[in-house]
Amino acid sequence: MEQTGKGLTGNALKLIAIAAMTLDHVLWILYPGYRYMPWLLALHAIGRITAPIMWFFIAEGYTHTRNFKKYALRLLLFAIVSHFAYCFAFGISFLPFVKSIFNQTSVIWSLFWGLITIRLFDSECKTWLKFLLLVPILAISFPSDWSCVAVVAILYLWGMRESFKKRMIWMMVWTAVYAFVFFFCIDKVYGVLQMCTALSIPLLARYNGQRGTWKGMKWLFYIYYPAHLVLIGILRLLLLGNVGVMIGG
Repeated sequence: MEQTGKGLTGNALKLIAIAAMTLDHVLWILYPGYRYMPWLLALHAIGRITAPIMWFFIAEGYTHTRNFKKYALRLLLFAIVSHFAYCFAFGISFLPFVKSIFNQTSVIWSLFWGLITIRLFDSECKTWLKFLLLVPILAISFPSDWSCVAVVAILYLWGMRESFKKRMIWMMVWTAVYAFVFFFCIDKVYGVLQMCTALSIPLLARYNGQRGTWKGMKWLFYIYYPAHLVLIGILRLLLLGNVGVMIGG
């Protein structure tokens, strides 16, 4: 992507994603369940811009990182910490599949496996072996937020990096796959709502290819993501008044 001094830096886009994510998560606690008030749906629609920005910057991060092993390890540790924060926030059992097969851990688990998948497809492994190894990756990432769809979306955002238009088309294709499953397995209205990831396209189109002057943004997100989930979990406990649901399940 051509770099210019105009538009939005990576830092700016990540801050937008953080704001949208926080709004979305707080709403799930204040108004739990799939409610259909128009204003609530509109605010949840805004929250849908977060995931594509996260996917996009995993692909960008792989391209620009100077040490893949450190990047991958950092993301894995981040995913482990975030699992417990995510479960605490939304009252989910720390052990997966107690009540559902969906949304059993945070999107960070998908981001990690998306990064690993890019590495796999950027390797010199034979094509058949790459697709064979992709199967267990999709299986292990399935129960996370945005499921294994996030993994494939990240792969395409990296693979189509020479064409912004193709990147966005494939991002929406894989969003549609997730929306389809959501529509038939969870909730029809919120299934359609997932397509609001399209709201991220104008923002990503303004990305100027630059990180931004503040180098601490990376660490801010690593700290903020689990920290805000812990605070949301405390809010959930205060609203429910039931310490018995502290660790979910």
